[in-house]
Amino acid sequence: MNRRHFVLLLLLAVLVSACSISYSFNGASIDYTTTKTIQIDNFPIRSAYVWAPMQSIFQNRITEIYANQTKLKQVKKNGDLQLAGEIVAFDQFNKGISSSGYSSQVQLKMTVNVRFVNNKKHTDDFERQFTATAEYDASQQLNAVQEELVTQMVKDITDQIFNATVANW
Repeated sequence: MNRRHFVLLLLLAVLVSACSISYSFNGASIDYTTTKTIQIDNFPIRSAYVWAPMQSIFQNRITEIYANQTKLKQVKKNGDLQLAGEIVAFDQFNKGISSSGYSSQVQLKMTVNVRFVNNKKHTDDFERQFTATAEYDASQQLNAVQEELVTQMVKDITDQIFNATVANW
């Protein structure tokens, strides 16, 4: 009986050590045995309308999201994963008209063009645009709400980029 228990325990130990389950709370699905680095190039502003701090807000957020939610080491060149692109649009549109005929709601729209290269699995490569919008009351001055709204849109866009590149959503 003792020998049988020993064999069962040994078999159980072998099975448990052979199995591994990988789960991540941030949604990233990266094989860290082959993919170890990410290269994030600067994303310059190429839109007609420019708000200068937008580029640094975007650049900081895109590097932070990969630093905080993955184990990838950020490198200047030859990354296993490579992100490049530009902010191609930053526009505002009248969204609503009041009964007096004037604008009541204004919508900001930001679009970022992204080129993603996965040097470990080129079938994942893509180039596409990511867009986010935010609205504000037309009675407010844009410069009073711009930083908050740009930060909100940047968070939305960088989350979209993260999900498209490493979360496989």
